[in-house]
Amino acid sequence: MNEWLLKMKQLPMFFSKGPVDESAIKESEKEIGMTFAPEYHEYVKAYGFVTYLGHELTGICKAARLNVAAVTLEERENHPAVLKNVYVIEQTHIDDIIIWQDGSGRVYQTEGQNKLKKIADSLKEYLKI
Repeated sequence: MNEWLLKMKQLPMFFSKGPVDESAIKESEKEIGMTFAPEYHEYVKAYGFVTYLGHELTGICKAARLNVAAVTLEERENHPAVLKNVYVIEQTHIDDIIIWQDGSGRVYQTEGQNKLKKIADSLKEYLKI
């Protein structure tokens, strides 16, 4: 497991569903019509989804509010200006701020109906670990 994934466990109030198999990852990618960034793939494979200190990161699970495919498809409908080459990594539930990631790993934010604004080069950078 990568060092940054081990550091995730050190986040305050860390909770994880647990590992996910490759077939579930491929199914989620198929649902949203794109391949996850390598680091997001590693993250969901290791943890499924993660919550920590008021943050709920999407992942692969049965809970629709945390399932990356369900949340991404919903938010794509709610944000038609957003391109189809990103998926949701976090719904902040504050001021309609959504955090997205593209297949290369770059992280973006939308606020309301505004266009994507790049905020980090990677999930690791976004999480500040």
